[in-house]
Amino acid sequence: MFSLEELHYDLPEELIAQEPLPVRHESRLLRLGLGDGSVSHHVFSDLTELLETGDLIVVNDTRVIPARIYARRESGGAVELLLIKPRSRAGAPGGTIWEAMGTPLRRLKPGERLQAVTENGAELFVRVVDLETDRDGFKRVLIDLGSRENLETILKSAGHAPLPPYIRKERKEDLERYQTVFAAAPGAVAAPTAGLHFSGDLMQKLEDRSIEIRTITLHVGPGTFKPITTSIEDHSIEPEIYSISPETATAINTAKEEGRRVIAVGTTSLRTLETAGASGRVSPAENAQTSLYVKPGHRFAIVDGLITNFHLSGSSLLVLVATFAGPEAVKKAYLEAVARRYRFFSYGDAMLII
Repeated sequence: MFSLEELHYDLPEELIAQEPLPVRHESRLLRLGLGDGSVSHHVFSDLTELLETGDLIVVNDTRVIPARIYARRESGGAVELLLIKPRSRAGAPGGTIWEAMGTPLRRLKPGERLQAVTENGAELFVRVVDLETDRDGFKRVLIDLGSRENLETILKSAGHAPLPPYIRKERKEDLERYQTVFAAAPGAVAAPTAGLHFSGDLMQKLEDRSIEIRTITLHVGPGTFKPITTSIEDHSIEPEIYSISPETATAINTAKEEGRRVIAVGTTSLRTLETAGASGRVSPAENAQTSLYVKPGHRFAIVDGLITNFHLSGSSLLVLVATFAGPEAVKKAYLEAVARRYRFFSYGDAMLII
């Protein structure tokens, strides 16, 4: 067991990437040796040489929905909402109630109408159903978005990219740039950011080297934002929805049987594979749930390597990486990345752990 303090690192604010590089595969890549802790420095397109023929990489094809909505109260006050997930199909006939994070929430009242702010001035309204507090003290609001057609109209007319709060300025291109090139299944409220470094050109070069690429789906939820406020041991992750096709499950199981490496692209892919493959063989699934929290003591059954971004201190994502590669090696790699001025977090650079 290790502590959060052992993983803490100081990050200069200017190293928090505020926008992506123009060319996805030109980001920097730190390679961390699994087992010996060796570190070397590359660009992401070097993946074609760093991986081996026969490796199988697994990417998450979830698509980020424009889940951030700016709204006005009838009293004139402004409210920012981040839709998280549908809770039920209740309320108005055919309606959809969504759980949301937001600010400020303390003055909202059940039954209150909020007007979504749209670029074209369209009058689109949502209704506050209830306010809740989760087990860690984080407040949530339940929002009735009306009919499915109204939900689609709101997302199209008033929805913004759900960028994390450390990205200070939103750009129009974020709605598309905050997506992977293989994004296909709408449902995430945050991007699987390790996948942002892949371009179509790079994926073709990997396939040309007989490096197999398979997709899973995990719709990234609010757990990706939630810091550890108690201890590593007591923290928990909210359930997220995942799917694995029979074809992908078979390909991964075949690779394991043949002694080929399975490399997860992102913590979301790793958690999905370790959930569905806890027995040592990956089982196909459709709209299954995982709340797997990878922490010290976890025995990795499927994943042999990991491609991931640099994560925040105090996050469950950093705990996952340290559990996979060892806390001392990860801390050393992070300190070297800071010293060498790598770019951090969602739009930042990447690590390859093999």
